[in-house]
Amino acid sequence: MQERAALSPAQINGDLLHFALKTPRQFWIALGVLGAIVLAGVVSEGFIVVLGLQLLGLTNTVYWSVFIANFVFWVGISHAGVMISAILRLVYAEWRRPITRCAEVLTIFALATAGLFPLIHTGRVWRTIYWVFPYDFTRNVWPDVRSALIWDPSAIVTYLIGTILFVYSDLLPDLANARDRSAGFRRRVYAVLSLGFRGTVRQWRLQTIAGILLASLILPVFVSVHSIVSWDFSMAILPGWHSTIFAPYFVIGAIHSGVAGVVTVMVLVRRFLRLEDYIRPEHFDAVGRLQVVVAASWLFFFLMDFYFGIFSREAAEIEVWNLRLFTPPYSALLLVMIITGYLIPVPLWLFRRCRRSVRIMFWTSLAVNVALWIERYMLVITPLSYKEPFTFTWVTAYKPQPVEYIITAAAVALVLLGLLVFAKLFPIVPVWAVKEGQVLRREVRIGRVTVPAVAREKKY
Repeated sequence: MQERAALSPAQINGDLLHFALKTPRQFWIALGVLGAIVLAGVVSEGFIVVLGLQLLGLTNTVYWSVFIANFVFWVGISHAGVMISAILRLVYAEWRRPITRCAEVLTIFALATAGLFPLIHTGRVWRTIYWVFPYDFTRNVWPDVRSALIWDPSAIVTYLIGTILFVYSDLLPDLANARDRSAGFRRRVYAVLSLGFRGTVRQWRLQTIAGILLASLILPVFVSVHSIVSWDFSMAILPGWHSTIFAPYFVIGAIHSGVAGVVTVMVLVRRFLRLEDYIRPEHFDAVGRLQVVVAASWLFFFLMDFYFGIFSREAAEIEVWNLRLFTPPYSALLLVMIITGYLIPVPLWLFRRCRRSVRIMFWTSLAVNVALWIERYMLVITPLSYKEPFTFTWVTAYKPQPVEYIITAAAVALVLLGLLVFAKLFPIVPVWAVKEGQVLRREVRIGRVTVPAVAREKKY
């Protein structure tokens, strides 16, 4: 294996700060396209507010729809970002350096987008404030603290604040770097945001300690958030939802979709910002190895959920799984989910050549997120589509309406728009971390493989 030449500090500054300090024409094109899609979603939401939920495909039994599936999906996407960054930072994995900020920023915008969907789902957005937070202002009525409408905002707001602090503490050296290389109004803005960071020994020590502490504290929050989202369903005494396996099942599904989302963002950043020298095939190789383990765990918990539903021999549970397995269109969706979420990507990830192929990793990451969105959709819709064994109960088939498709597409555009604007304002690849990696860089040969290593001096 030929050793890769080290990058100079000047080259790193020029490459990683170019897009933040310069504005190419492609930025405005992408901004316009994504902004138009988001605007279409805003207009659709306006129609829902004015005309009501009759624009959705809700039926007499299906009262949670695509919007709740989107909520669960985007909360899942948000998980792997900070998880990858925090864990890799705590174990001092050197290959993490160019990809951590992509993952962290994806977490922020995915989580913020997820928080919009419960509001959109209610129709009358302004009424949700009465039930979201525990308060007692004028009505002398306290919301029930056992309600998911209190659990979810508390968990999401805590996770979002922790993630923003995590990103901001890591961003301080790069803000100071951009301050010193810009002029005019932009320099004044960077000067305020950098909080007087000058690169002294004490400031670097505090920044490192803050990163390690936040990484340690945010991991239990990351696990608890999606566990709470799963309890939104499992606390309901409803066939298909009332399951004790939901918490770990949701968490591992979130990691599966989130890691795939990080890979997608890595490919987009690498391609459109021309960062091939920083986000390299070995990074995709390392993430691909992780995806093999996560995908196998996700399939295990899916089969466990199926086994628990069938083993109980309750007629309602069996009917829900019959609906998923043998009733169109759910049977076709289930087949697509298994093929795109496991049968296609995992065999490819087992080969090093495929893991190092940027094109293959990009398309398999998209396939995984298609599978995980279908999983969320079926998990929400099929238990509500179950027909109770009473003569007076009828079920109308749920069909998503154009407004739901438009808002779902607008959510994807909103996350990409957030990433684009962030990359325009701040370095999307941490400049200081890449420079530190160049200083500590050393490669060792283990068998037939050459891997990066770091030699640290022990102090007694």
